[in-house]
Amino acid sequence: MAKINLLPKSVAELIAAGEVVERPSSVIKELCENSIDAGADKITVEIKNGGVTFMRITDNGCGMFPEDVPTAFLRHATSKISTSTDLDSIATLGFRGEALAAVSSVARIELLTKPRELDMGTRYVIEGGEELFYEEAGCADGTVITVCDLFFNTPARMKFLKKDVTEGNSVAAVMDRIALSHPEVAVKFIRDGKTVMTTPGNGNLKDTVYAVCGREFANDMMDLSGELNGIRVSGMVCKPVACKPTRNGQYTFLNGRFVRSGTVAAALEQAYKGSAMVGKYPSAVIFLEVPFGAVDVNVHPAKTEVRFSDEKRIFEAVYHSAVNAISHRDERPSMSFAPKKPNNAFVNMTAEQYKQTALPTETKSVKPTYQPKPDNLLVASGVNFKAAEPKRTVPVDEESLIKPVAQKPTPQPVQNSKPEAVSTPKVSQTVKQEIKTPIQEKPLVSQEVAPAELTPEIKFIGEVFKTYILAELDGDLYFIDKHAAHERILYEELKKKAKPETQVLLVPENVVLSKEDYDIVVSSEKELSEVGFEIEDFGNGTVLVRAIPSVLVGENISSVISEVAQSLHTKGKPDAYKLDDVYHRIACRAAVKAGNSTTSLEAKALAERVLSNKDIMYCPHGRPVAVKMSKREIEKQFGRIQ
Repeated sequence: MAKINLLPKSVAELIAAGEVVERPSSVIKELCENSIDAGADKITVEIKNGGVTFMRITDNGCGMFPEDVPTAFLRHATSKISTSTDLDSIATLGFRGEALAAVSSVARIELLTKPRELDMGTRYVIEGGEELFYEEAGCADGTVITVCDLFFNTPARMKFLKKDVTEGNSVAAVMDRIALSHPEVAVKFIRDGKTVMTTPGNGNLKDTVYAVCGREFANDMMDLSGELNGIRVSGMVCKPVACKPTRNGQYTFLNGRFVRSGTVAAALEQAYKGSAMVGKYPSAVIFLEVPFGAVDVNVHPAKTEVRFSDEKRIFEAVYHSAVNAISHRDERPSMSFAPKKPNNAFVNMTAEQYKQTALPTETKSVKPTYQPKPDNLLVASGVNFKAAEPKRTVPVDEESLIKPVAQKPTPQPVQNSKPEAVSTPKVSQTVKQEIKTPIQEKPLVSQEVAPAELTPEIKFIGEVFKTYILAELDGDLYFIDKHAAHERILYEELKKKAKPETQVLLVPENVVLSKEDYDIVVSSEKELSEVGFEIEDFGNGTVLVRAIPSVLVGENISSVISEVAQSLHTKGKPDAYKLDDVYHRIACRAAVKAGNSTTSLEAKALAERVLSNKDIMYCPHGRPVAVKMSKREIEKQFGRIQ
């Protein structure tokens, strides 16, 4: 084992100074990286109360000799580098020599370590940078380091820590990255006495992805491999149909170190362009092997940001590797039909029990307790189309409707005949009432929204490409984007409603989220209930959805919750802005989509609603709802005028 040396001042000054310890997750990251550098193939991490009061990292690495233990807790003490030239070829995860010194200055630490060459190990206790115990002790090969009461001597930094569940989720996210970065290392994570993650450590990346990200994530992945211009790319990328609405599923590891790289993200998105849906981002676990001299990892204290000497080489290597994976490993998606879920109220009933609960045959109508989202999307979302019914222009003779058609003359007066006995259709009481009284067309938009002077004659023309509605108003032709228009209408209606209309799910749905999304959704249950969601914490990154806003019936609940979680990630904004973003997401998902079929009645009603209300100008995302083309412009195109 290499000796641990105290860095000369000239070398230490070359290393960028920075804060190493920000929260429990940064402690876990630094200590786990030390374990990996020590050659450990088994690492166990235990935390309590989010890691604020207790953290313990156990590994089976090489351990430390007794004389090196006190030196390891001095600033800039490391066995990774010794001269300034070593900074140009850093091959280890840790190299600053600041982790143990920084942690020991703000916490209570107990260290047990033993190299395989010795029969006895060493116990070392340090609190707030002060050494308390340094003695011989019996222990297993490797190192066990326990960190308690983080920031116990710095209350000013303690107040910046978040809730225990948030800090614990941050630690869990770090453990995911540690496990994915080294599939050959068996990683176990214990949180508040419960094992929440265990990886096999067999070197198989897919097995590790399965253990960390779940079965669905792993099954949607394809192998990735390639090499270009001395840059080797390996790992896994998702199938185009499995792209996510966020970039949270992207993990990039540079020479075994987790990094955030805009270059890699841009290369992935460019490779999936034309294969993935717009607004979706590919998931990936990418390993980059770059010559040590071609990358500078010493630009950020947490070492999550790096600087490449040639960004273009990285982009091209990732891009071509991803394109190759899509073209050669992707398969045509197969159609599958999910079995229809039975109504739970009747699934266990016998035939006799069902007969007892059935309604009498003379019942004319039954109001269902649950209605799936119909094909008539605009009707289902609450747009009133009754007002758009065409006016009656032909006088209706009531007597002609109810007069029976006789086969031969009969002396019996017509008024004494019974309408029920004839073959002509019956006339409902409502129709009779309409005949007796003048028909009054209901206003399409309420008086508060569109007064009479704002509702000029609108001529509906038709619909093109199942996307744009054509209408004429005051000599101008309007192209109306039906999705943008309907989205704006729903958005305004959602904001105005004091209490949203909710739909309770017959079968609650489990939704698995990333650590960050899970944390924000669980902590925002109150805000989500205000917009119509009923969500419970199911534990271990999963939430249970019991109810959703009525306008979202029929949508993919898992995808909706993921998108809503992204809306809640609005740092520094008040809750009103968060809810506004959530309304945007709901309206966008519930609105009629381009390509959906709509009837002429629906399209006409939507056109009248938009053109009679000047407030409906843009969708919540800022796109125009309608575009106008004047008669003069059309005639110029046909050469009628100059």
